[in-house]
Amino acid sequence: MSFGRRCPVCAEPWVSPRLLPCLHSLCAPCLRRLGTLGEPGRAAGASRSVLCPVCDSEVTLPPGGIGQLTPDYLALSRGREAAGCDLCADGAAARRCLTCGADLCLFCCQAHRRQKKTASHAVTELENTKDCNQAGKPVFCPSHPTEELRLFCEQCDQPVCRDCIVDRHRQHPYDFTGNVIHRHGDALRELLKNTQQHMGTLEDVLGQIDDMGSAVRSRAEAVATEICLFASGYVKAIEEHQDRLLKQLEDLKVQKENLLHLQKAQLQQLLLDMRTGVEFTEHLLTSGSDLEILITKGVVASRLAKLNSVAYNTHPSVDDGIQFSPRERAGQCCGYEVFGAILNKVVDPARCTLHGEDLHSARQNQVTGFTLLCNDSTGERMGRGGEAVQVAITHKDKRDRAVKPTVCDNGDGTYHISYSPEEPGLYAVCVYVKGQHVQGSPFTLMVKNKFREHQGVFHCCTFCSSGGQKAARCACGGTMPGGYQGCGHGHKGHPGCPHWSCCGQVKESSECLGGPPSDTSQRSLLRTVAL
Repeated sequence: MSFGRRCPVCAEPWVSPRLLPCLHSLCAPCLRRLGTLGEPGRAAGASRSVLCPVCDSEVTLPPGGIGQLTPDYLALSRGREAAGCDLCADGAAARRCLTCGADLCLFCCQAHRRQKKTASHAVTELENTKDCNQAGKPVFCPSHPTEELRLFCEQCDQPVCRDCIVDRHRQHPYDFTGNVIHRHGDALRELLKNTQQHMGTLEDVLGQIDDMGSAVRSRAEAVATEICLFASGYVKAIEEHQDRLLKQLEDLKVQKENLLHLQKAQLQQLLLDMRTGVEFTEHLLTSGSDLEILITKGVVASRLAKLNSVAYNTHPSVDDGIQFSPRERAGQCCGYEVFGAILNKVVDPARCTLHGEDLHSARQNQVTGFTLLCNDSTGERMGRGGEAVQVAITHKDKRDRAVKPTVCDNGDGTYHISYSPEEPGLYAVCVYVKGQHVQGSPFTLMVKNKFREHQGVFHCCTFCSSGGQKAARCACGGTMPGGYQGCGHGHKGHPGCPHWSCCGQVKESSECLGGPPSDTSQRSLLRTVAL
């Protein structure tokens, strides 16, 4: 609600001010100039809405339009507070006639009391706005302009005049405004109290929000300082790590260059010695006499033999294997973990080796594997993963029975190769590193048939395991006197130790070697097993 004496839009004195649902007042002409919101082609009778120019809220107009908005008589009263005298229009209003509702200056007030028609009117002082509002000028009915609003329709919840009661508000419950003001005022005051409580809560929350905003800004500044300190420290650590890496690189370069220079000097000296020997020998053979050749042959031959026996490397003593691994952990520097390391080891497939108990043998449908150990040209373990390792396992007789192996990089220079062959037979296994065979590759692999489980019982003798049944048999071939077809302790054919009844194997954890039994022996063995 606006508490000014002028319209907030046109800044002119109030002209038929209307109260919007957002409790801001605008004069009627300004309201008419506001454009309505809504879709084009709005259906007739549909509600319209406007944007309040004071709070920018969208408010819905009554179906009857602006005319049905509540008039703001309080705004009119405020507008009259500073108005002049209603009679002479020259002096400033100082009093108000409660009977006719006119604002009077002091001169006209005296005349008002002297006239017979108005001598009995009650006149009050306009000391302040509150007194003025409490005194109040009569408010006339907009439907019946000559009738004052003195009644209140309870059903329609609005003030009415006498003509309204006998017209549109016939049979509606009503009472005088003076009788209902206390009840409605108390209800309004209760709502006001609740709203004020909410206002207090909102002000507290807004205060908390402001405090939290300040705390957030302070915390952000503190964290920004921490970030800057961390970043500057990290940058310093990275720069120091960079200097350390460059120093390592320079040392490695100098070391390799020195080795190359040494090798070059040695080979150059050897070449010079050989060239001297060759030139001398050629000159001797072409220019010397037979006797001179024979006299110097021993010295020349000894020298040339000694030069020919000198061992030398036919390749450079070092390689250019210098690499930088940015993801390699490099420990800590200035309290920060840093990454990036210089790698001067290069894998040599010819030095890579294969290890494993089951390297050359496997079982059908059983997971088997072996290990690849990668080394550099000096035979030293690489100590890191990431090499290109390929493994091919193919059946020598059935090329379409290739086995798909799985290569697991352990990250320490070793690789575990696992596979499960589905077909027994002889296989060829090829292991490559960087496309080259490793040491021991290719090699043959024998895949045996699936492990045969024992179908009998591991017993001391047939007599004990069968409970003395004469028909029970054992694969060891032993028998007992008295018609017993199975073995017994100390009798003919007994192996002298516990054994399997199905194949005669004396080792409990072993593969069954027995062939498919006949129906008769199968029934006997199964009976022994059951017993």
